[in-house]
Amino acid sequence: MQAEYDLVVRNGTVLDGTGAPAVEADVAISGGRIAAVGKVSGSGAEEIDAKGKLVTPGFVDVHTHYDGQAVWDSHLAPSAWHGVTTAVMGNCGVGFAPCRPADREKLIELMEGVEDIPGAVMHEGLRWEWESFPDYLAALDRRQRDIDICAMLPHAAVRVFVMGERAVRLEAANQGDIAQMKAIAAAAVRAGAFGFSTSRTTSHKSLKGEYIPTLRAAEQELHGIAAGLREAGSGFIEMVSEWAPDHLAEFAMMRRVAEESGRPVLFSLSQRHSQGDIWADLLGAARDAVADGVPIRPVVAPRSIGILLGLEGSQNPFSGTPSYKSIAHLPLADRVRALRDPAFRARLLAEDPVAGSTFPLMHRLSYAQMFRFGNPPNYQPREQDSIAAMAAREGRTAPELAYDILLEHDGQEFIYAPITNYARFDLSVPEAMLAEPAAIMGLGDGGAHVGFILDAGFPTWMMTYWGKERGRFSLPELIRRLTSDPADAVGLADRGRIAVGRKGDLNVIDHDRIGFGRPYVVHDLPAGGKRLLQKAEGYVATIVSGVPTYRDGAATGALPGVLVRGQRAA
Repeated sequence: MQAEYDLVVRNGTVLDGTGAPAVEADVAISGGRIAAVGKVSGSGAEEIDAKGKLVTPGFVDVHTHYDGQAVWDSHLAPSAWHGVTTAVMGNCGVGFAPCRPADREKLIELMEGVEDIPGAVMHEGLRWEWESFPDYLAALDRRQRDIDICAMLPHAAVRVFVMGERAVRLEAANQGDIAQMKAIAAAAVRAGAFGFSTSRTTSHKSLKGEYIPTLRAAEQELHGIAAGLREAGSGFIEMVSEWAPDHLAEFAMMRRVAEESGRPVLFSLSQRHSQGDIWADLLGAARDAVADGVPIRPVVAPRSIGILLGLEGSQNPFSGTPSYKSIAHLPLADRVRALRDPAFRARLLAEDPVAGSTFPLMHRLSYAQMFRFGNPPNYQPREQDSIAAMAAREGRTAPELAYDILLEHDGQEFIYAPITNYARFDLSVPEAMLAEPAAIMGLGDGGAHVGFILDAGFPTWMMTYWGKERGRFSLPELIRRLTSDPADAVGLADRGRIAVGRKGDLNVIDHDRIGFGRPYVVHDLPAGGKRLLQKAEGYVATIVSGVPTYRDGAATGALPGVLVRGQRAA
């Protein structure tokens, strides 16, 4: 007898993504769409018994940087390991299109500095089969993947394409420049871009230390590009800002762009340890905007955004010293051997680690906010366990203690340095942000910061910490925050819910086992580049368009993921 459905997931505890209570039900999928929910009598060509397991929509991640990895890799790990079935990339104003051949090096240097993707990796992995943004989308379309991807038009690439060296020098755009940017934005959205992204933060620099070309873009320029989205009738605006010198004036400017263009705005929001509680002002301003019918929503992290400093990562507290640079090219075992030499240790510790550093975030690091990461990983270290506090108790300097921690476990230990959301040495700030209905959970940065930040597992953290451990949010609400809420925010109304006619993206989860392992380093990028990865536990199956892509954390080999062109109605 011929099967009635392509796939039936039976006997599961279904959380439909709307925040509604769980129900016991079967879910049937045909042709990539959900065909039935409830008691399904017909058979499936493939069936999964989900008794005692959660069945949820696939997770939607609105803030990733897979712009390069999506070109050379069909498996978008680690996001795909953590239940993500749709990822939006091209955030923070950086990306690879549009791009003239003469400007390729500029965009690579910018991506290397801003998102910590090694230049050698990009030189080998990028085929540069494009110049325009529509051509870039066509190149993405030629590869199958394990998840769906959505691409945004990056402002920095557009500015360099139109203005050349004037963009790099942070010159103001003239009317002709703005007209060209508007036309590029409209054409990109018509070709399938989900909008455009921009950056206005001094933390975003190229490998040479040059600020991102969009840093000082005038309001008139942003209005012009947003008008391109308005003209095309689709797309949202994504922005990250320094929020200085006047954070409320900056927000007011962003609101004017949203009001005039009629396009939604998403902005990154975190607690900068040096900026006090301006995050609360911005959260309130967003709340007021939404109440007034202006769709401006903050994207927030569910914990601190933390840097992992280690000998196997791309950064450690001594990476900028001449002595460490002299051994940085050596295999780990050889570096450990050199670092354990007393004479080498004394020489390195006497050197300035800042003067020769190329790390844009170096100025934000403090030993009072650095901790031994440990195993299992500790994302909630206590103030008294900082390297500065421990060193003071032990009667030695903080750099000496940090040096010794890096050598633990044969050089594989990490130092955890929370750079946002941890000024109070607890998670009260991300808790307050998540409690705001307007806030969207995100900022995992999958595909970026491959050697020093690993937050792509935020969905798993949401369920384990805020759900199981703290009980701060109900399970139906947590799943809503991972599915329909981000999907609706970026115009993906065809997914994020388990309902007939919606896209057949699902997770089958063993809630008793949900968790994550310790981050580790692999050398699997083009040109032998290294990256941090983190496995997840408890994902019994992940399903994209009705096709299982992962079973118990292992890839099935199926690649049903596609490039999503343009926003989707329900």
